[in-house]
Amino acid sequence: MNIELPEARILAEQLDSAIKGKTIKEYDLKDVERMIKIGFLNKDLSEFEPIMDKKVLGAISRGNTIRVQLEGEMNILIGPEYGGVLTYLKEGSKVPKYHLKLVFYDGSILTTRITSMGIVYAVADDKLTESYLYNRDFMGGVSPNEMGFTWEWFKVTIGAENRQLKPLLVGKDAYIIGVSNATFQDVIYRAKIHPKRKASDLSEDELHALYEAIKTVVSERLEMNGKDQFRDIYGVQGGYVATMGPNMKNQNCPRCGSAIEKLAHGGGSVYLCPVCQKE
Repeated sequence: MNIELPEARILAEQLDSAIKGKTIKEYDLKDVERMIKIGFLNKDLSEFEPIMDKKVLGAISRGNTIRVQLEGEMNILIGPEYGGVLTYLKEGSKVPKYHLKLVFYDGSILTTRITSMGIVYAVADDKLTESYLYNRDFMGGVSPNEMGFTWEWFKVTIGAENRQLKPLLVGKDAYIIGVSNATFQDVIYRAKIHPKRKASDLSEDELHALYEAIKTVVSERLEMNGKDQFRDIYGVQGGYVATMGPNMKNQNCPRCGSAIEKLAHGGGSVYLCPVCQKE
C-alpha cells in the first residue's frame, strides 16, 4: 500500500522514540544491483559507509518522506511512498526480508524493505537538495497537517485553478504534499466531487467540503494508526478503512447503493460513485 503523510508521520514518530540516541554498529544491504538500476538506492554504495558508528539524532517526516538524522551531518532518507515496510526488532528476533538493515550497539535492529517504488538513500546534509523526494516534501508544498493549510489559502490557491483536481493535489507539481492517489479517491468521494471536475468550476461549498475532507482523512488516519493495510515499526496493523478506493471494487456505494465504478484518470485508476459524484 501507499505510504502517505499519515503513515510516514507515524513511522517517523515511532523511529524518533525507538532509535534516537542509539549508535549504528553495522549495516547490510540486499538486492543492491536491482535497487540501484531502478534508482531506489545510492549508485555509489560507499556513501553508506559514513553512517557507521554514528548516533541517531532523531527522525522526522514531511509529506511521504522520512529523514533519519545522524551525527556527522549524515542522514538516511526513506521514501516508501508506493510500498514499504519498516520493522524495529529487539536483539535475537527473527529478521524479515529487507533492503537495508541497521544494527545498533545495544543489539536492536531496524530493517527497511521497499515493496514497490521508493528510495533508501544515505545522504550527507549538503547533498539533501539533490534528492527529488527531499525537495518535493521538505522544501516545497503545503502539508494538510500544518498551520499553513488554511481554508483561506485553499480557497484562493486551489479554487482559482482552471484545471482538474488531481494534479493540484497529487504528484510532483501539486500544491499539497503527502497526498497520493489513495487519499485522492477517498477525499473526493467524501466531498461528493467527480475526479474530472475543474477546481475553478466548484462552488464554494464544494471546495470547502473538499478542504474539510482532506483534513478529516489525514486526521482519522493518524488517530487510527494508519490505513488497515499498513503496519507500523512494531508490526501493529492500522485501523483506518478508506471510504473509497480499490477496496470498494465490485461493491455498492454506502451512501446511495449505486454500483461503484472504476475510471482511468490522471495516469492511474479512480474508484467512484457515479450518482454521488456526478461529472
